[in-house]
Amino acid sequence: MMNTLEEGSDLTLDFSKIAKAASRCSGLIPVALQNADTGEVILLAYTNEIALQESIKKRRAILWSTSRNELWEKGAKSGNTFELLEIYVNCEQNSLLYRVRPKAGGICHTNNKAGKPRNCFYRRLNMKKMRLENLDL
Repeated sequence: MMNTLEEGSDLTLDFSKIAKAASRCSGLIPVALQNADTGEVILLAYTNEIALQESIKKRRAILWSTSRNELWEKGAKSGNTFELLEIYVNCEQNSLLYRVRPKAGGICHTNNKAGKPRNCFYRRLNMKKMRLENLDL
């Protein structure tokens, strides 16, 4: 059975995500994870002060799960963890960029048709049709 949010072509952006997350946990900022080897943005997540300190201490991407309201090491269960190489801070100091090296392949909780994990940004918006195009079937 196809999950239409994750596999469909309809654009249904969740503009309330940050507000919902902030109501459960204050002090969150977005963090983009970029593959240091390819330059590809592979994930957008959130961090707080505790997660940031754990990331620095362990040199791995430790994030804050907005759905579970807890510290989350991306890939701890699957083995697809990230070595944290560098941290960049934006000009307003309200978002971060982690340059990471994935330990194994794709990292998304979704898989392509071949059953392989992919990166989270696998769909492109066709701006003329306002439809999503899957780039990693």
